[in-house]
Amino acid sequence: MKISGREAALAALDRCRREGAWSGEVIDRVIKQYSLSGREAALASRLCLGVLQNSTFCDYYIDFYRKGGGKLEPKLRDILRLGVYQLLFLDKIPESAAVNESVSISKMAGYGRASGLVNAVLRRVAENKNSLPEIPGKGGAEYLSIKYSHPQWMCERIIREKGYDFAETFFRENNNPSPLNIQVNRLKVSVPDYEKMLLDAGIEFKSLSYPQGCLELKGGRVTALPGFEEGLFYVQDRAARTAAEIAGVKAGMKVLDACAAPGGKSFAAAISMENAGQIISCDLHEKKLGLISQSAERLGISIIKTEVGDGRKFNPQFKDSFDLIIADVPCSGLGVIRKKPEIRQKSAEEIEGLPVIQREILNNISKYLKPGGILLYSTCTVLKCENDDIVQSFLRDNSNFEAVDFKAGDVVSVDGMYTFWPNTDKCDGFFAAKMRRIG
Repeated sequence: MKISGREAALAALDRCRREGAWSGEVIDRVIKQYSLSGREAALASRLCLGVLQNSTFCDYYIDFYRKGGGKLEPKLRDILRLGVYQLLFLDKIPESAAVNESVSISKMAGYGRASGLVNAVLRRVAENKNSLPEIPGKGGAEYLSIKYSHPQWMCERIIREKGYDFAETFFRENNNPSPLNIQVNRLKVSVPDYEKMLLDAGIEFKSLSYPQGCLELKGGRVTALPGFEEGLFYVQDRAARTAAEIAGVKAGMKVLDACAAPGGKSFAAAISMENAGQIISCDLHEKKLGLISQSAERLGISIIKTEVGDGRKFNPQFKDSFDLIIADVPCSGLGVIRKKPEIRQKSAEEIEGLPVIQREILNNISKYLKPGGILLYSTCTVLKCENDDIVQSFLRDNSNFEAVDFKAGDVVSVDGMYTFWPNTDKCDGFFAAKMRRIG
C-alpha cells in the first residue's frame, strides 16, 4: 500500500501515542512499512518530529481559531497539528497544499464530517500567519510552555533553577535539530584516516576540538556511513564521551559500568584503555546486554564482559574490587529532548520517584570501589534533584568519599560536578560528577 509522507506522519503520530514508543523508532518502522523514500520519507520524518516538538504551540492556535470548542478526537487533533505545523514552520510548502492535503487526509482517516472544521481552522491560521494573536503570560512559565511546547511544571522548574532568559534559550534549543556525533574507533583507524574516508565519500562533518576523535555530522543513516560494518566508529554524544574522559580511565584498570546499556561509555572506556584491562558492563535487561556484546565485537573490543545485574542489589563478589565505576543511572532524560521530543510530555509525578532509585544505586555500587578508586555519577538530565542534590547528599552521608575537581577540554569543574546544557555547551543535556574513595 502506497501512502504519502503526510499520511505516514499521521500514522507515526498515532502509533507514538498508542504504543508509547520512541518517535525515531516509530518513524523508521512506518517509512519501512510503506516503502517511502526520498522526499516523502524526509517529509514524514520532519512532520512527525515537528508536531511532537511544537504540539502545545499548534494546539493554542487550533483552539483559538476553531468555533464551538469541545474535545477533539486525538487523531483529528493530529491532522490539525500537521496542517498548522506546515503553515507556520515550513515556508517551502504552499499554503493551499497544507490546507487541501489536510482536508483530504481527514476524509481518508474517517473524519469526513469534520473536514469542514479542518478546512476552516487551517484557512484562518493561513490568513493570520503573519499577525497571530500574542501568546499570554510573556515573561513567565505559561508563555514558555505554549511557545516552546514544554509542560508548565518543567518551565517553572528551569526558571527557578536557572532564570527566565536561560530557560527560554534552553527550551528554544530543544526544538532545534540535534546533530549526530560519532566517535572514531582509534583501536582500528586513526582520526585523520577516518576523516579522509568521510571526505572521499562526500560527507560533510565537523571535527570537534574535544574529545579526540569526536566528529559532528548533520544527520543521516548511521549504517550508511563509511566503515560502519568494519567498526571504525560508534555513535555517542560529545557530552557522554567527555564524561568518559572525566573519569580518567587508563589501560589495565578494572572498570564497572553499572548501568551500561546501550554501551557507549563501556566502548569509550575500552578505547581509552587501548583494549587492555577489564570492563564489566551490567544492566537489568539481558536483551540490551546482547546488543552491547554485538557492538563490542563489531568495534574489535575484547575486554568487555556483560552481566545481568540490578545496581540497587548488593553483589558480594564485587565488593572493593574496581578501580573505576561508571554509574550512568536511570533518569528523566530531560537533557535529550532534542532527540526524543516525546520526553517533554512527562509529568512531574513521573519523575518524583527517580531520585530514590538514583540514591539506592549510588549507595550500593560505591561499596564495589577500591580505596583510592574513582566513582563517576552521570545522567542525561539537567534537573538538580537528580544531579547536584544526589551527589551532595551522598557525600554528606559517606565521609570516605570526596569530590574531585576536573578539567576536560573546555569543561572545568571546581566542585567535582558539571552540567552540560544544549544551549550553552552545544551537546546533549548531561551531568557528570567525579568522586574518589579515600578510605
